[in-house]
Amino acid sequence: MILFRYLSREIFTSTFAVSLTLLVIVMSGRLVKYLAEAAAGDLSPDVLLSIMLFRVPSFLELVLPLGLFIGILLAYGRLYVDSEMTVMSACGLSVSRLAAYTLAPACCLALLVGYISLYVSPAGIAKVNGIFDSLEASSGLESVVSGRFRVDQKSGRVTYVKSFTNDKKLMKEVFTADPHISDDGRVQHHVILAEQGYIDIPEQYDARYLVMENGRRYEGQPGESDFQITEFAQYGQRLKERQVRKRRSERADALPLATLIESNHLRDQAALQWRISLAILVPIISLIALALSKTTHRQGRYVKMLPAFLIYIIYIVALNAARDAVEKGDLPLSWGMWWVHLVFLAMAIVLLYGGNWWRSLRAPKVGRP
Repeated sequence: MILFRYLSREIFTSTFAVSLTLLVIVMSGRLVKYLAEAAAGDLSPDVLLSIMLFRVPSFLELVLPLGLFIGILLAYGRLYVDSEMTVMSACGLSVSRLAAYTLAPACCLALLVGYISLYVSPAGIAKVNGIFDSLEASSGLESVVSGRFRVDQKSGRVTYVKSFTNDKKLMKEVFTADPHISDDGRVQHHVILAEQGYIDIPEQYDARYLVMENGRRYEGQPGESDFQITEFAQYGQRLKERQVRKRRSERADALPLATLIESNHLRDQAALQWRISLAILVPIISLIALALSKTTHRQGRYVKMLPAFLIYIIYIVALNAARDAVEKGDLPLSWGMWWVHLVFLAMAIVLLYGGNWWRSLRAPKVGRP
């Protein structure tokens, strides 16, 4: 029991350190992407924190298995280099018992990964997709940053607001420019300059209006002198609600577990197998890491890192390929991703016991006198 607690502590310590490092790297890369979108005016800065928090579970379900894999390689590699594993073997610690000691914390982590992938991560993805859906279906003013021009790539609308009030409800010095095609096929621009503006939602209308006060409206074609200039004290412009072509909330990764189980769609069944596979992946890669962690003081603890990473990458790529094949109907649903786990489980067993089997086969047989 003392040995089990010692090995478990080494595994969990290394796994926590590696997983935390990987999580920071992954979140930093995604945050940079979102910040670039916010700087370009495609994403509201107010929702960045919410998006990152809701994406943490989906990051963890991928980071934790890799963190355990690297953690076992580092922890057991140190034990082999420091000859502690040699002492344990001399005291009667067999490969099978060491595998059992390794599988115990791996199964605990597999339960955690399974809970995250089956319940927590889909709920977080659904929240994030809901945020993106609302931004995509909105007028685009929610993502306007004061002091910067915001260009809507779909409609060509250009919006500029110099500043906002503290409650974000009133805009100061508003500029909008909308291209329109006239009846004769020419492109005309409607440019509005106003001292202030705000969003109004009348109770009697199911629509939103951008109300601007104390300004001018210019209508005409660039390069020509036939401009129409209108001064106004108050001007209301209806904001078109853009329809989302395919709602992200309906994607398989965001659907709850009960919906996937009841669905007969291949896409949903593939997503269900993928979520379960993330939990099954954990104990199998722990056995592979155990087999590849064996080293000597002369070789060092990092000598097998490269082949270990290659095996892990091939494992993940094979699962993704199997998921795509199931979604397209090229692979029977009964096979699904299970055959990938069986192949790598067989690989883990061969890596663990193959050397002993080979030595037993080559050992000379001594006959009885």
